[in-house]
Amino acid sequence: MSDLASQRAVSDLLRLLSTRVNIFHNAKVCGQWQISEHKPPLTCFHVVTDGDCRLDMPDRVSTTLHPGDLILFPVELPHSMTPTHALTGPQEHVPFPQAVGREGTGLLCASVSFRHPASELLLRALPDVTVLLAAETPWLRPLTTLILDESLSPGGASQAILEKLAELLFAYTLASSNVIRSSDRSILALYSHPRIGRAIDAIHEQPDFPWTLDLLARKAAQSRTSFAATFKALSDWTVMEYVSWWRMQLAWKHLEEGTRLSEIPSLVGYQSSAAFSRAFKRYFGVNPGSAF
Repeated sequence: MSDLASQRAVSDLLRLLSTRVNIFHNAKVCGQWQISEHKPPLTCFHVVTDGDCRLDMPDRVSTTLHPGDLILFPVELPHSMTPTHALTGPQEHVPFPQAVGREGTGLLCASVSFRHPASELLLRALPDVTVLLAAETPWLRPLTTLILDESLSPGGASQAILEKLAELLFAYTLASSNVIRSSDRSILALYSHPRIGRAIDAIHEQPDFPWTLDLLARKAAQSRTSFAATFKALSDWTVMEYVSWWRMQLAWKHLEEGTRLSEIPSLVGYQSSAAFSRAFKRYFGVNPGSAF
């Protein structure tokens, strides 16, 4: 799948999951500093916005991070970040723009939360830790520059703008080829396939359409047999299992957003309210009328 198509599929999933990014640190760390706390089961990422630092994770990663470099933890693991060289003075977290001219490392740290049960599927698809380097990832440096520029705004940074930029960082990270290549037999591997991705797009765009294996194989420009085998190999799902799964996740979101229960079956491809209710209970263990 092209980068654009991959990002579109990931964006669909993030919207479905009602993803929320919350920035809990955006400052320059000065003095002889060390950050080594972790808060499982927090999903979070850290990005260097200014200066350099060392990242150390026992038996996993030991590297120097530069401006734009990013670390993503689906579930935060023990790690430490320290200066690349000796500094003097006590550890300080100096807000922007007061930190201009101070020696230290700018760090933006954000947690990610979801309001949808399908989030576990996404988190299981990710590596335990992902390190993206700006030197190898063209979109990282521009986004980081925007974050730093907003942080240095003389009138004070807009938290809303910063969190939208942080959401973009998270979405682009999930669509990154580095993350997808390491996610064998997962939803991200499915989204990244150049032919299967066309069928995924069709399902997402028209969840109410009466899709069949033959119709979706045509979207993927594959034979029915090849399409079904590739889909299964990438995800452990059959094609129609994915169609049903996606429809049920959309139904959950519709309920969460207050859509009338009577309207939801037709929105997600069910002609019968009874069949919809049975499918919903099979997936979530509750009747749709009792879910919220």
